[in-house]
Amino acid sequence: MTSPKILLLRAWTRLNAFFGKGLVITIGSIVLLGLAIALAAFLFLNTAAPRTLTITSGPAGSSFQRTAERYQKILEREGVAVKILPSDGSAENLKRLADPKQHVDVGFVLGGAAGDKAYEQLQSLGAVAYQPLTVFYRGRKEELLSAFKGRRINIGPAGSGTHGLALALLKLNGIEPGDGTIIDETDFEDPARALAENRTDVVFLMGDSTDRTVIRKLMRDGGVQLFSFTQADAYVRRMHTLNKLHLPRGSLDLGNDLPPDDIWLIGPTVQLVARESLHPALSDLLLEAAREVHGRPGLYRKQGEFPAAREGEFRLSADAARYYATGKTFLYRTFPFWLATLIARVLAFLVPIVLLLLPALKFAPMIYRWRIESRIYRWYQVLLDLEREAFKPDVDDARRAELLRQLDHIEAAVNRIVIPASFGDMFYGLRGHIGFVRRNLQPESQ
Repeated sequence: MTSPKILLLRAWTRLNAFFGKGLVITIGSIVLLGLAIALAAFLFLNTAAPRTLTITSGPAGSSFQRTAERYQKILEREGVAVKILPSDGSAENLKRLADPKQHVDVGFVLGGAAGDKAYEQLQSLGAVAYQPLTVFYRGRKEELLSAFKGRRINIGPAGSGTHGLALALLKLNGIEPGDGTIIDETDFEDPARALAENRTDVVFLMGDSTDRTVIRKLMRDGGVQLFSFTQADAYVRRMHTLNKLHLPRGSLDLGNDLPPDDIWLIGPTVQLVARESLHPALSDLLLEAAREVHGRPGLYRKQGEFPAAREGEFRLSADAARYYATGKTFLYRTFPFWLATLIARVLAFLVPIVLLLLPALKFAPMIYRWRIESRIYRWYQVLLDLEREAFKPDVDDARRAELLRQLDHIEAAVNRIVIPASFGDMFYGLRGHIGFVRRNLQPESQ
């Protein structure tokens, strides 16, 4: 059996015989350069999607934590391992995402959590839910928050989303700590019981404390009322991170007519915030998961309302904008995630080769011809200079003999040039011109 080495040598010999050694070397150099560039692109511009993702969620048992777990199950169906990091909420999620030393990719952040600080390295994948703010209070019906001035108001622990929003709303109504109003930051496990036991007069609740069970429990207490933001439109105009939400009459309990009237609430949206480095395929998968988790109708949302391409404090990522406009990319829409990832890796290697080699190979014959012609044409300049020297008026026989010796060296060098047969006319033309110059240099007696 013939060895591979001998087969390669035979192929190389045949290529040289057919095209000429120079052309084979030229094309080979271009191919090797293309492969090197493609390898560099594959290593440094690798477009394959990672198979792991880290989500910073919220406190254990919170809605953020439960949502992250639902995302985890959906993404793991596609072969992506998801790690969930519990946190204290939006503030800690934002801090983790902004810290390059923290190994997180995406997290849930309430609108307004960023404040006036700009996070250029972060981007939003869109809004995924509303987070309504509910205010329960004892006593007669009130229509303005300013009516609670001088009373005991619980706004939750410092650092929570409820705490910051409640302080901002109270300030808009002229209520601030130190004006006779008692601002309580106790984290009540059972806000209904705290109101019933007269430990507070007003409770601001948001997030897991505003689910249907808690609201029903509070509203069944005849002495407790749910505050309706009759100025909801004005609040939304003053604070652009808020939304006006409608809780229709009877939506909590039709039989008991709870609530007995239409209630208007306000609240921020929950943003799915990611780092700029998030891979487009993972962005698509996250939005697919968000559509599955949040796309159904709920107490405060309509069918298909979320996820939504809403820009707030964070700019909407280009990948998310493309997803909302056209859906997933062709590869990840057509093939399973693992197969699309494999194809993407192959394309990352092949595309640079195709883009570079096709134009380069088109010019390879031109480059080759230029190389061969340059070997021949450079001797014409030497011949011209030598001939001009020979025709000077003061050239004597000794100088003419010296020029003839130089011409012998030129002819010897030209005869050593390796020229393909296809360029034979140029080669023999050069040798004929050397002979012409020689005849002009020789004395007439010869």
